[in-house]
Amino acid sequence: MDSGSIAWMMTATLLVLFMTPGLAFFYGGLVRGRNVVSTLMYSFIAMGVASIVWVLWGYTIAFGPTQSGIFGGLDFIGLSGIRFDSNEVHGLDIPDLLMVGFQMTFAIITPALITGAFVERFKFTTYLIFLVLWITLVYAPVCHWVWGGGWIGDLSFNDSGPLDFAGGTVVHINAAVAAVAAAILVGKRRLPGVEPHHVPFVVLGAAILWIGWFGFNAGSELAADEVAVSAFFVTNLAAATAAVTWGLLAYIHTGRMSAVGVATGAVAGLVAITPAAGAVGPMGALALGFGAGLICHYAVYFEVLHKIGIDDSLEVFAVHGLAGIWGALAVGIFAWGDLTGTSGGLINGNAGHLIANFIAVIATIAYSGIASFVILFVLDKIPGLGLRVSDTQENMGLDISLHGEHGYVGDGAD
Repeated sequence: MDSGSIAWMMTATLLVLFMTPGLAFFYGGLVRGRNVVSTLMYSFIAMGVASIVWVLWGYTIAFGPTQSGIFGGLDFIGLSGIRFDSNEVHGLDIPDLLMVGFQMTFAIITPALITGAFVERFKFTTYLIFLVLWITLVYAPVCHWVWGGGWIGDLSFNDSGPLDFAGGTVVHINAAVAAVAAAILVGKRRLPGVEPHHVPFVVLGAAILWIGWFGFNAGSELAADEVAVSAFFVTNLAAATAAVTWGLLAYIHTGRMSAVGVATGAVAGLVAITPAAGAVGPMGALALGFGAGLICHYAVYFEVLHKIGIDDSLEVFAVHGLAGIWGALAVGIFAWGDLTGTSGGLINGNAGHLIANFIAVIATIAYSGIASFVILFVLDKIPGLGLRVSDTQENMGLDISLHGEHGYVGDGAD
């Protein structure tokens, strides 16, 4: 095993774990002051629950020996056979236990992304149960399909397979579609349309996400090598391009450049480059970042989901869903042959990667949408459980009604 790769992957694991508190601040600043603690807790508790589920059975469902390409077997339940001093399972230059830890951080942040769709009205106790079920029945199987030896990873067209370097389908599309299902079933907020209560939190959260994303993307090479360097570089370039694109579009339409908008644009660019980080060069990253800034800005500007009656509170689908879809398809267009070991993407006349990724996108949308809807529907129908807090609790704010705490001295910002 390689000591340099071990050191880098430990660092990358910490960076990805740090992204979840970053998400908590990003989401927390966007809600009412009376719900900031509740919003932070959705992300923070995921760090606890997901870690336990991943170790006990999530990892083996995702990375155990494939069962007909659908899910992994139970060979590694409770991390049986996974050692700190061996790389026999994955054959990487790092210990198998480090691979487990790195992938665990992905399983933590993915369900936390969903919470942006139902903040300010979702029962915390139900959310705990949802976390366990969703990681087990949705996240881990999709992870297996793409990265764990499943059927999507085996797709091949023109000797070119799917490209999802760090989680366009597994993380962002998967979570965004689940977010739409949650928003539909939990219903609209009683008082929608509030301005972000703490813009500095939003910018701080986006900055933490931006920094952490270097571990998310460059770490997904699972080694300290030249591809990791390329992924590291294009991650920053896509985020920068999307942030500037969003800011300029906002200025054109309003005459002002919103800090929340620029921060959200950066996140959209990071989402878009996620599946492509190990497969595109700088020009491809510019194209992905520009496309993400453009697509996601107008999805938020025109309030696409809200106009059809779906209250996706913090625009999870508009940012993570649409940028994830764009990134997954765009990598099939702009893939660089020097990185992929093929003739490249559609821009070089090879449609193989694009076809494989299109199938992966459709499969992820269909499975995550149906499975997430069923899980949430069942939870909503269980007596004494349900998805939504009472009107009184929602009016009071979830901080004091569910957690017994205020985010600020006195009543705080509202």
